[in-house]
Amino acid sequence: MNLLTVEKLHKSFGNKILFDNITFGINEGDKIGIIGVNGTGKSTLLKIIAGVDKGDSGQIVTMNGLKIGYLPQTPVFYHKGTVLQQIFESDDKIMQLVREYETAIANNIASPQDTYWEKQVTTLTEQMDKEQAWSLESEAKTILTKLGITQFQQEISQLSGGQKKRVALARALISPVDLLILDEPTNHIDNDTVEWLEKYLSRYTKALIMVTHDRYFLDRVANRTIELEQGRLYPYDGNYSRYLELKAEREELLQAGERKRQNFLRTELEWVRRGAQARSTKQKARLQRFEEISAQKAPEERGNIEISAGSTRLGKKTIIAEHISKSYHLTTYIHDFNYILLRHDRIGIVGKNGCGKSTLVKIMTGALQPDSGTIEIGETVKIGVFSQENECMEQSQKVIDYIKDVAEYVPTVDGKITASQMLEKFLFPLDMQRSPISTLSGGEKRRLYLLRVLMSAPNVLFLDEPTNDLDIQTLTILENYLDTFPGAVIAVSHDRYFLDKIANRIFAFEKDGFIKQYEGGYSDYKQKAEQQEILSASTATTPKKQAYKKTKRAKKMTYMEQKEYETIGEKISSLEQELEQLQQQENTVSSDYIKLQEIAIQKEKAETELENVMERWIYLSELAEEIEKNKGE
Repeated sequence: MNLLTVEKLHKSFGNKILFDNITFGINEGDKIGIIGVNGTGKSTLLKIIAGVDKGDSGQIVTMNGLKIGYLPQTPVFYHKGTVLQQIFESDDKIMQLVREYETAIANNIASPQDTYWEKQVTTLTEQMDKEQAWSLESEAKTILTKLGITQFQQEISQLSGGQKKRVALARALISPVDLLILDEPTNHIDNDTVEWLEKYLSRYTKALIMVTHDRYFLDRVANRTIELEQGRLYPYDGNYSRYLELKAEREELLQAGERKRQNFLRTELEWVRRGAQARSTKQKARLQRFEEISAQKAPEERGNIEISAGSTRLGKKTIIAEHISKSYHLTTYIHDFNYILLRHDRIGIVGKNGCGKSTLVKIMTGALQPDSGTIEIGETVKIGVFSQENECMEQSQKVIDYIKDVAEYVPTVDGKITASQMLEKFLFPLDMQRSPISTLSGGEKRRLYLLRVLMSAPNVLFLDEPTNDLDIQTLTILENYLDTFPGAVIAVSHDRYFLDKIANRIFAFEKDGFIKQYEGGYSDYKQKAEQQEILSASTATTPKKQAYKKTKRAKKMTYMEQKEYETIGEKISSLEQELEQLQQQENTVSSDYIKLQEIAIQKEKAETELENVMERWIYLSELAEEIEKNKGE
């Protein structure tokens, strides 16, 4: 069933056309991933579908009574309530008020500081509280916990930007909607949480449309892909991998068609030059056809980002960390960390949010002093830091001036080029270079900031969440650049695909500030970590399993042991049947996460009991065999 149709939508900002009469539909069960270079209007399209923004022309046709949930890239909270209260702003009355507020902000009629809107939402929230309308509270707490938010009564104003994004994500997931719209849902959440969200959305039964640059996420969640490119929309059936195949086929057909057109024009041009008499109807038609085909536009070539910034020479001494420790408020984040950075290291840093990953980067770059231990940085080391926030970015400054603050000329592998030429390589044409930074999209600002970092010609690169807000094309080029970068690279990232591509060693933050090293990329680390967990669990249970064997066995069974031995087979069968039924229930209620949690607890309990019963059965069986053997003797 069709839920929503975008019809002939056109939208532009100044001279830049975002959408040129695009049309597509969203059906029940669709899980659509939108991709495209930063600045092509992906977030704007989501806003228009959500009703927060409007197109210049065209319309959005929706099913009667369609309920839409929307997670913006930068969520705004409308009152100073607790975390849990924010979740239930998804009530229809509140959502209507929220949309009115967002529209007012977009039209510069209101600002986030307006008390009128805050009072309106607060009044509705208190009314809902009195009416005991929080029927989904348990599920909300479960989702919040999965997203790393456990202080449910904490004031929203006390949370960091990343925590607020996760609260907003929980609010979107809990909403009883027909269509869920998510703008960069994987930003600001750690790898384990991304994997949980991935599984949650892969089982999600409602329609979904999202913008994300996480390629594994797109592969495992999306069943349709929409690409925005130069004002046009290209739909593809399938996930990210299928999109790559179909896009390659489409571009090959376009190129083949253009070659055929050029061959025709060459042939016809020769005919015209020979002075063919255009007297007959047939000759006139041939000339008309030549004119029509020559007037056709060739397929527009997509702008490609080129990264060719050079680097300075790196000596033998790089960065040496010896017995580094760091604590805050009695919590140890880094404990006795030692490492000598090698000149061609490719290191990925992973761990839960708030575990100290960014703190480690700041210590290794010399921006933060450890509580104990030492950091030595070699004389030839030139550090480049691409941080989570766009540093030193004055919104009124022109794009070209922001880059010229670093250098007028840029050292590259091919020599020197001007800052303006380098900007063009990064898809900033001349007219955009004279524009203020405030006119750029969030992704374009990240791309500009990346260029500024690379222009300083570093030989040791620290990338703190580099994949946030960078489009897939830029990420692919960056990955290829890092592959040939002559210095060391240390990256904090929750993008598993990115880490698999660039890292050959993983630093994993574990309990109590310990940092463990794993060789290989993210997938290698994950596999080894899971194997170690299984081994640790097995080692922990070994003493129990051996306990029965070490016990001095009696020459015969006691009465109670005999009765137990006779019935233990039935008990094992019963527990196995119980586990099978729980597994079936789990498959049936895949979208009910409260029930799933209850089933998971029951399964764990049954599995533990079955393990203990099996150990007891082994002991009794061996005892019975020994008794039979003694009888024979």
